[in-house]
Amino acid sequence: MLRFFLKRMKGNATDRTMIGKLAGYLGLLSNALLFVAKFLIGLSAQSVSIMADAINSLSDTASSFLTLIGFRIAAKPADREHPYGHERFEYISGFVVSLLITFVGFQFLKNAFEKIIAPEPIRLSPWLFIVLILSIGLKLWQGLMYRQLSKKIDSATLQASGQDSFNDVLTTVAVLLSALIEWGTGWRVDGYIGLLIALYILFSGIMMIRTFINELLGARPTEAEIREMEDRLDRYPTILGYHDLLVHNYGPKNRFASVHIEVNESWSLSQAHEVIDAIEHDFQRNLQVELVCHLDPVPIQNKQYRQLREKVRQIVETIDPELRMHDFRIHEKQFAFDLVIPKQRIYTDRELQDKIYQKITHEIGTYEVAITFDHTYLL
Repeated sequence: MLRFFLKRMKGNATDRTMIGKLAGYLGLLSNALLFVAKFLIGLSAQSVSIMADAINSLSDTASSFLTLIGFRIAAKPADREHPYGHERFEYISGFVVSLLITFVGFQFLKNAFEKIIAPEPIRLSPWLFIVLILSIGLKLWQGLMYRQLSKKIDSATLQASGQDSFNDVLTTVAVLLSALIEWGTGWRVDGYIGLLIALYILFSGIMMIRTFINELLGARPTEAEIREMEDRLDRYPTILGYHDLLVHNYGPKNRFASVHIEVNESWSLSQAHEVIDAIEHDFQRNLQVELVCHLDPVPIQNKQYRQLREKVRQIVETIDPELRMHDFRIHEKQFAFDLVIPKQRIYTDRELQDKIYQKITHEIGTYEVAITFDHTYLL
C-alpha cells in the first residue's frame, strides 16, 4: 500500500508535505498504541525498564506530533517577512524532537540508578512477552516506513525518526532480555538493562542534536552534491573554468548557490550573458538550485599572460599539489591570484606566501605577489 502511494508521488513541494504528514500520522497512531500497551504492562509488572520503554514511546508520540507541525509550517510559501520560505522549520522541529529524546534519556538514567540501588522483582506474565514481541515488530515496520519516506523526500527529520525507531527496537529487545533473564535465573538485572537503555538513548539524542545544529548553522553540501554541480558545469565547453562555488540552503529543497565563471575577455557582454544565463537555468531546472554566476574575464589570447600563469601554476603545485590557483591577474610588476586551501594543509598561509614569493623571484623575476587564500569555498 505504501509503495503504491509513493509511486504516485513526484517529489514536488506538495507531495513532500503530504508524505511528511503521512509519516507524522502513522507515527502518532503507532507510538500512542505502543505507549498505552507498554505502560499498562510495565505498571503491572513493576518493571523500570518496561516503564522507561513506555515513556520512550510517549516521547516518540510527541515527536510524531512535532513532525506533523513541522511539515505543515515548512510547507508555507515565502512571504514578505520570510522571503526564502519556511522550510527550515523542519530542522527546528527535528531539533526539538532531539532535545526531547535527550531529556527522556536523562530521566531513564535517574530511574535506572534508583532501580539498581533498590531492585524489585518483575511480575512476569504471558501478556508481557506478547506485548514486547509485538512492539519489536511494530517498531521495525515503523523504522522501515520512516526510512523509505525519508529517502523519497530527502528529509533529515524523517531520517532521525527512522533511526529513533531502530533504536527503540534495540531497547525493547534489551527489555525483553531483562525479563527473560529474571524469569530463567532469578537475577534482577532490570535496573542495569535500564541503565544501558538510558545511555543509548542519550547518545542517540545528542547525535541527533548535533545533526540538526549543523543544518541550522549551514552544513557543507555532500561530496556527491558538489560533484553533481561540477558535472553540470563541465557540460559547457565554451567556458574556461569555474571556481568560488558557495552553496547554502533554507530547507531540504530550497537551495541557493553562487559560482565564478571564467570566460574569454574578448567575448561581448551579450555573448557572456547568454552562456551564464543558460547555466543558471540549467541548475534551476535539473538540480533545483537557484544559481547566481559571476563573470571573470580572462585574457586567454595574450601569450605572455598564458605563459606566466602556467609558470606560476607549476610553482604552486611543486609546493603543494593539492593547492588550486585561480583568478590570476597581472598588474605591471605584480602577480595577484587566489589559492583554494585544502582541508589537509601542509603550510600556513604565511609560509605559503613566503615560499611562493621566493620561488617566483628565483624562477621568473622580481614581482610583488598578492595572494587571496580561500578557506571556505567548495571549489
